[in-house]
Amino acid sequence: MKSGVPAGIVAALGLTQIIGYGTLYYSFSILAPAMARDLGLTVEQVFGVFTASLLVGGLSAPLVGGWMDRFGAATIMTFGSAVSALALLLCAWSPSTAVFAIAIVLLEVASSMVQYQAAFAALVEIRPKAASRSITYLTLIGGFASTIFWPIAASLGEFLSWREIYIAYALLNLLVCLPLHRWIMRSRTPAAIESSGLNREAIAGALPVQARRRGMLLVSLAFALQGFTLSAILTHMVPMLGAIGFGAAAVMIGSLFGPSQVLSRLINMTFGANLLPPMLAALSATLIVASVVVLGLSGTWLPGAVVFAICLGLGSGVNSIAQGSLPLWLFGSVGYGAITGRMAAARLAAGAMAPFVFSVLMERLGTDVALLANACLGAVGMGAFLAVALAAKRRPDALTL
Repeated sequence: MKSGVPAGIVAALGLTQIIGYGTLYYSFSILAPAMARDLGLTVEQVFGVFTASLLVGGLSAPLVGGWMDRFGAATIMTFGSAVSALALLLCAWSPSTAVFAIAIVLLEVASSMVQYQAAFAALVEIRPKAASRSITYLTLIGGFASTIFWPIAASLGEFLSWREIYIAYALLNLLVCLPLHRWIMRSRTPAAIESSGLNREAIAGALPVQARRRGMLLVSLAFALQGFTLSAILTHMVPMLGAIGFGAAAVMIGSLFGPSQVLSRLINMTFGANLLPPMLAALSATLIVASVVVLGLSGTWLPGAVVFAICLGLGSGVNSIAQGSLPLWLFGSVGYGAITGRMAAARLAAGAMAPFVFSVLMERLGTDVALLANACLGAVGMGAFLAVALAAKRRPDALTL
């Protein structure tokens, strides 16, 4: 990766993101029914534990972000891989519901140490001015996590118990992710940095100092609302489409989300070099809102549902890039870990509550009203992104991310 972050580091982080998201997040929904049967719980109770753990993980994000600024993101990711393996083993061993709940909470705390928030911070540390481009490459690779691990979890579940699968996942984190994170950590020593010749000049940020508190609140609100909208829709996508009237086609429609998410990152990587992060964030919010509106208006019209899934995937893919590039553009590279940690806390907390709130709205007020409410929240987030963009004073160093 000429004049940017070394391609080997981006590729290594991409592999660890696939494993991190696949083992700590995406596989859970596939294995939850087996967990429930084994522990004597309902599936709803298992997901209730998972929702609580997401909330705790979100609340821990600012603390983890501060650790990244203090000790280095790669160091925290190395430690996080060990914690991930330990949490997976604890979950696999759990003899009771209480131990299982503690293990799942620990899994989500570990997630904030090894997933996108940490990987973005590592890229910013290595070369701030090339970080936005590198984040796009990284999210393109990481976007395959669900595509790879959903079928892996389903296939393994045919001849292994969920506990045995989690043991295998622990070994992946311990034997693959931890050595790669440690390699990146060792490559960031002062001697290695000097010999690499990389330009690590800090980015000042486009938002004036006096406007940063308001900007932080607006951007955190916008990402939180996007997190709520995406989490609500994704959790209920297939059953919601079935309830609308698409029946067996609901699974086919939902399957368009993943490829669309990857496609948006590929398009941005190819054509989005001159698109500023605020516009990228606003585009993401627009696509997500448009997807919900299209579904609400199209009813049982199949092309409308297809457009919904594609727009939602495109918006979600761009959103992941904006989560890393917008804070860097607005606030600069100094203290990036703590800044993104505070934003992640609001986004993850909103995302944790979304499935429950959306299900209540659908049950009591109907799917159309729930979709309308979701679209309205997304529109508020879109407005917040635009307000921050207007407040930013564009500086030459911010424009060359």
